[in-house]
Amino acid sequence: MFRIRFHGRGGQGMKTASRILGTAFFIEGYEVQDAPRYGAERRGAPIFAYVRADKVAVNERGIISHPDLVVVSDDTLVGMPAAGVMQGIDQNTVLLINSHETADTWQQRLNTQAKIIILPAQEEIEDRAELPYIGSQCAAAAAALSHVISKQTFTQALTEELQHLGDEVVKQNLAVASTAFDAMAPHSGIVKESALPSATDYIKPEWIELPFEKAEISAPAIHSGATSVKVRTGLWRTMRPVINYEKCSGCWWICSTYCPDGAINVTDDKLPDIDYDHCKGCLVCVAQCPPHAIESIPEHIAKEKELAGAKS
Repeated sequence: MFRIRFHGRGGQGMKTASRILGTAFFIEGYEVQDAPRYGAERRGAPIFAYVRADKVAVNERGIISHPDLVVVSDDTLVGMPAAGVMQGIDQNTVLLINSHETADTWQQRLNTQAKIIILPAQEEIEDRAELPYIGSQCAAAAAALSHVISKQTFTQALTEELQHLGDEVVKQNLAVASTAFDAMAPHSGIVKESALPSATDYIKPEWIELPFEKAEISAPAIHSGATSVKVRTGLWRTMRPVINYEKCSGCWWICSTYCPDGAINVTDDKLPDIDYDHCKGCLVCVAQCPPHAIESIPEHIAKEKELAGAKS
């Protein structure tokens, strides 16, 4: 079965992209399932859509957790944990990113074993929700990478799905889609069908036991102003970000700016320093660190290391 996931922003046409690709698979004789997934419909908000295609009935349901192909229309979503772009990606996954950056650059940034292919981005625009015809480009690129959908079939599918918008709109979408389809020719067939993951290979997660505390300890009520420092939100943390200063390149403005709680301070030596009393363990800094100098470890292991260091 082909399992394909599209990631983009509201307004970029990812729902339409999944419809076009699904129709193309159907014309080629596949059983198809396609659907969008998003919360409140809001322009610019991260959304995703997915397509399943197989020669037999598709009984699998729900979101795709082990994709064969992930298509990203907006590269600003890649490092956003809430967008879930990297969810379920492994060495067998192909990651197609619409970007001005090179594949090598993204390979270094993401430190992933997945195969990364770049769909050359058009000129930069102020409102990224208005990337022109990006849905058709992404669908065409995905069709080419699968190697089971001909260009003629894709043209028919796009025309069927967009004909209600008028001939001129169809013509413009076909033009950019054709370019994207041809651009993926060197990689045609790189996306392979995969089987269902085996239930016998399932590994249970390592649970972290959180001790039950009295209300006056775990639920402090501080109502006066300028007292947030007294609310040690680090107690919420289950994973701890740790800086490897041997790898740190000193670009402190990145991690300190992205930290949503301002829990990364800057030392006199211009190095980042994490305030663990108030770091909630969201791990945004881990995703944003360009040299991968910040890694995450389970909080209980970090505590054990601290105790061992104190005893020695």
